[in-house]
Amino acid sequence: MKTENTVTSALWWDDQTEQLQMIDQTLLPERLEVLSLTIAEEVAEAISTLRVRGAPAIGVAAAYGLALGAGKELPAGEVIAEEEALARLGAIADRLRSTRPTAVNLAWALERLLDTAERHLESGNAVADLPARLLEEAHLIFAEDVEACRRIGEIGSTLISDGDTLLTHCNAGALATAGIGTALAPIFVAHRSGKRLRVLVDETRPVLQGARLTAWELQRAGVTLTLITDNMAAHFMRRLPVNAVFVGADRIAANGDVANKIGTYGLAVLAHEHRIPLYVVAPRSTIDLALPNGEAIPIEERSPEEVTTFAGRRVAPADITVANPAFDVTPARYVAAIVTEAGIIRPPFGGGLQAQLTGEVN
Repeated sequence: MKTENTVTSALWWDDQTEQLQMIDQTLLPERLEVLSLTIAEEVAEAISTLRVRGAPAIGVAAAYGLALGAGKELPAGEVIAEEEALARLGAIADRLRSTRPTAVNLAWALERLLDTAERHLESGNAVADLPARLLEEAHLIFAEDVEACRRIGEIGSTLISDGDTLLTHCNAGALATAGIGTALAPIFVAHRSGKRLRVLVDETRPVLQGARLTAWELQRAGVTLTLITDNMAAHFMRRLPVNAVFVGADRIAANGDVANKIGTYGLAVLAHEHRIPLYVVAPRSTIDLALPNGEAIPIEERSPEEVTTFAGRRVAPADITVANPAFDVTPARYVAAIVTEAGIIRPPFGGGLQAQLTGEVN
């Protein structure tokens, strides 16, 4: 298992076994178990069931899933026409894309690999070499995310002062990426630099990513934390000097509207009322300029059982109507800044987001 100063990676490729390894996050914090995935369908199942989660990690997983699928669907020794090869890859990508609709990183990674396949064939390369080429591209996506997380941590840490109390929601640490995280990366970097911090960790109902994952990661890294229930945030914003809220993102629209874990919108409104800056921290791959605003972002609806049960025990009447959107959209007006590996963007966001996608990271 790969670690970086007690920060545990969500997933990685094993060259010896040619398998995708990932932590089964549904078992944390009780058990730390590593899955070995060999086919695209196993990756799709892992994404759907939240064994791997977090927009960047989902994108990386999908890239490896498509590469694994290519190895099975385009076996060495079988003569396959270029059109048929692309059709098979497209079908695998469609299956992976269908797993979770909100996080744009998933579709972005798949489109990148499909474009790579088309360019590979257009350049006169053999169909038989496609699996190796797609695996190479998946490795690039992994490495780019590791570097993006490192830069995000360094850039975002400038927003944190010694003695700050911060509040987080859901999990945007190493378990959500290939690197050290997005929204937690600045906290890890600030902590390692010697800044004294206290982090209030929202439990994040209904799946408890904050309680199960963020608290686990921060505790392993030695960061001082206090776990709170979601409905305690306003109380502590009023009673404590909460200095900032750090959250991740699953998709950022062209105007700066942000889709993130359900409950983020409410936190943003509370932070605005208490004059606390809310920082959205995400890689550039999360920016979707094709969508003009948050109203166009698809919101995933998950199983009612996530709401009606708790720790395997039913906590609601049988046959009750349940709503379970996995994400909500925070309007750009509540966001103090968006932090990516290319820098900090302040409102208004449209021009800054466009510039970051078209420019290079220094």
